[in-house]
Amino acid sequence: MPSLVLLPQSPIFISYRLTSSCSSVRNFIPCNAKPVLQSSPWPHSPSRRNRTLVLNSAVDRVPVADPPPPPPPPPRNGGPPGDLIASLKLNLLSAVSGLNRGLAASEDDLRKADAAAKELEGIGGLVDLTVDLDKLQGRWKLIYSSAFSSRTLGGSRPGPPTGRLLPITLGQVFQRIDILSKDFDNIVELQLGVPWPLPPIEVTATLAHKFELVGSSKIKIIFEKTTVKAAGNLSQLPPLEIPRIPDQFRPPSNTGIGEFEVTYLDSNTRLTRGDRGELRVFVIS
Repeated sequence: MPSLVLLPQSPIFISYRLTSSCSSVRNFIPCNAKPVLQSSPWPHSPSRRNRTLVLNSAVDRVPVADPPPPPPPPPRNGGPPGDLIASLKLNLLSAVSGLNRGLAASEDDLRKADAAAKELEGIGGLVDLTVDLDKLQGRWKLIYSSAFSSRTLGGSRPGPPTGRLLPITLGQVFQRIDILSKDFDNIVELQLGVPWPLPPIEVTATLAHKFELVGSSKIKIIFEKTTVKAAGNLSQLPPLEIPRIPDQFRPPSNTGIGEFEVTYLDSNTRLTRGDRGELRVFVIS
């Protein structure tokens, strides 16, 4: 039986040369290998106290296969596959298309849009804005609001009517969110009718808010001010800040504070449910 001699301050390399014998030690050494002692050529620190045995294979070495690469990580929170999400999003967009952001929605349209939204909300799971707050960042375009079916720009709250009584044409509606400054601006493009033959006046109204999180998926917004900026031929005019209505003259339903829940959120689509039940669908712009 071979014996090992430990050389101080130098690890020993043991190599195995194949012989004709077929004995092994607990299956760790090839059955036809003999140990050969080799001193290490590497310098070592004088402070090294432990002597080390290092296994060094000889020319006739036993190959060792590399471990297989780890499998790709599953979707976070065990989420659904992307193709299913894409299909449900397409179904929702098809349900709200052609409804003029909800202004032309019938009762049947409202039911179809709500059912399609609930399917996407159900498969997407609960939203946690304490983790995914950065996904709110950006400029979001409103493509549908169930509240607009009331034919007022205020949705389920009092707002200017659209139609013959007050010739206001609703253009694009956006939400601009800055998660660092906590700014939450509703931006509405409007056309104001004027007597013929003058062209309509195009304006952009910005309703500035601050926002804060309430729980994991609910957002509270606090109104600050409204600014109106003329567009088109009158775009050179300076913006006009509309004075805020004093609290004593403001209707009870208009407190300047609102809440809504984010029920679905990814990098390009957002669904919210308002504190009065309205469904809103946004896409990143």
